[in-house]
Amino acid sequence: MSGTASSATGGVPVLRIVEAEAPPDIELPAVSAIAPPIIAVALSPERLVSSHWLDTASFTLTEVDTDDIRCVWVESIDDAVVAISERCKRFPITASVNADVFASALTSGSLRSALITESLAYSTLQAGPEFARWLLERGPSNATVTSSGSPVEFDRVGDTLRIVFNRPHRHNAFNDAMRSELLAALTVAHHDPSISAVELSGAGRSFCSGGDLAEFGGFDDPASAHIARTRHSPALALDAVRARLGTRCRATVHGQVIGSGLEMAAFCGHVVAHRDTRFGLPELGIGLIPGAGGTYSIPRRIGRWRSAYLVLSGITLDAPTALRWGLVDEVSTI
Repeated sequence: MSGTASSATGGVPVLRIVEAEAPPDIELPAVSAIAPPIIAVALSPERLVSSHWLDTASFTLTEVDTDDIRCVWVESIDDAVVAISERCKRFPITASVNADVFASALTSGSLRSALITESLAYSTLQAGPEFARWLLERGPSNATVTSSGSPVEFDRVGDTLRIVFNRPHRHNAFNDAMRSELLAALTVAHHDPSISAVELSGAGRSFCSGGDLAEFGGFDDPASAHIARTRHSPALALDAVRARLGTRCRATVHGQVIGSGLEMAAFCGHVVAHRDTRFGLPELGIGLIPGAGGTYSIPRRIGRWRSAYLVLSGITLDAPTALRWGLVDEVSTI
């Protein structure tokens, strides 16, 4: 394999790899388990003699249809490189931290260790200049719409515990009150052996549109926020329920499944998506990384490369693509 390096807009290293027997003889930043974002592009990934850069790069873009989880098909490599580079140019620190965390995804050996790494990185970015800039640009929060009832409703039907996100006026944007109620429901599911199935869904037009941006920046300090995330983690609770129930821990998703909504759904043993569902990880655009366990749950389903692509590109996937990638297990026609 040989390659040529070019400096894309925003300084993101771009490696163009072609079929050959020799290893690449090019100048790029040193690559290890902790690496800056490197985008590889390949015309025919399946024909490469060496897979070194497919394995090492943050992900590889190709215009050839492929099921290789290290690669992402795009209509135009050049357009995709420019778009991703522009996002990384605006959030270079966040892009590098995302690359660091996803490069080490699933290598820590346990969810708890992965969550600690994710949360420490998240807290670092909370104290960083790019998140501060986003908060300044957002301005004061003005979310004043409220709704009656619990933000998470759960009830038992036979041996099934049904859990419903219930902030439809906010597309079920995830907030602290929802976290508390979800943990309460999952604790019941985990400790009651007579419950043999759990169904997670969302009221209104969306399953969950991600963290409630109106609450972002409201933490006392990044260290305390880290303690709260790791000691009161729906990710750990969801994974424990999935470990006990397998595919009977089920999420049915629709509308927006964004950010923490996607991260939580990915922990479930079986995910059913409505055909009009959209999936995405927009955290780079606010100067953060996925912070609800998604650096573990999503790579476990689709690999670290496509997970990193979702963050660095900011694109959303439709349900058929999510099914093909393995992000969901079934697409409903109803």
